[in-house]
Amino acid sequence: MPQKIRIIGVPMDLGASRRGVDMGPSALRVAGLQARLKQLGNQVEDIGNIPVRQPEEQPYGGKNAKYLEEIAEICKSLADIVQKTLEENFFPVVLGGDHSIAVGTAAGAATYFNKTSKRIGMIWLDAHGDMNTPESSPSGNVHGMPLAAIMGYGPPELTELAGIKPMIEPRNVTLVGIRDLDSKERRLVKESGVHVYTMRDIDERGMREVMSEAIRFASDDTAGIAVSLDMDFVDPSDAPGVGTPVRGGVTYREAHLALEMIADSRTMVCFELVEINPVIDLHNTTALLGVELALSGLGKKIL
Repeated sequence: MPQKIRIIGVPMDLGASRRGVDMGPSALRVAGLQARLKQLGNQVEDIGNIPVRQPEEQPYGGKNAKYLEEIAEICKSLADIVQKTLEENFFPVVLGGDHSIAVGTAAGAATYFNKTSKRIGMIWLDAHGDMNTPESSPSGNVHGMPLAAIMGYGPPELTELAGIKPMIEPRNVTLVGIRDLDSKERRLVKESGVHVYTMRDIDERGMREVMSEAIRFASDDTAGIAVSLDMDFVDPSDAPGVGTPVRGGVTYREAHLALEMIADSRTMVCFELVEINPVIDLHNTTALLGVELALSGLGKKIL
């Protein structure tokens, strides 16, 4: 279905140890995202990037949540833009940047729907759980904490961003493609009530069955689904340029099927694409794939 789409760039790598994902939005634009979306019949506008200060320009703060204040400030700016985008009947496509920006995307969408007493669900496509808190994180990198914050766990700078806590109920959160969890993070993943589909689940049951359940849980009694795609969801053989690559990810076709099924459900209310690192990529391969997956999620079909 053709629709009005607004592209929002968030060139931030404050939440990660390895530098480079701040160039992800540029890589996706170079890969032709806007033109390809227009070819589907959509009206597309790109409002550019949210300003982000460089790490060298500021102290990193506490060791257990580095650059927390600056990340929270950027996420608040993003939340305001996402909320306004939805109010103006545009569909938000957010380009990261590291995965900590997900707090801003979710906050904006949750605030918009909360005005009519509606909740949203979430599908988190990722190799990692991103459900650490400052107390459990072995690195202090905030890009490993956003999903926990969205569900109300972690520092108030993030959990209270939308004025709704939790922004999304754990029972409406589904994680797909998980294959790398920190030891202390596992406890919160198990106790929170989220629905987790690891790579073993995909191996044993197939992507079609996994995504059918994921969509059902995320859309149960909600106004729609926020979809967050970390490109390390895909195996590094197809997506080498990511912030934190992990072997054994989903294949090229499994990734497309996941996004195609989300499009078929017609439940997605916002979409973000994060953690592309052109510094370690090969000829912009990962961004080109990211554009392809975005198109599948927004309705492109083989036939």
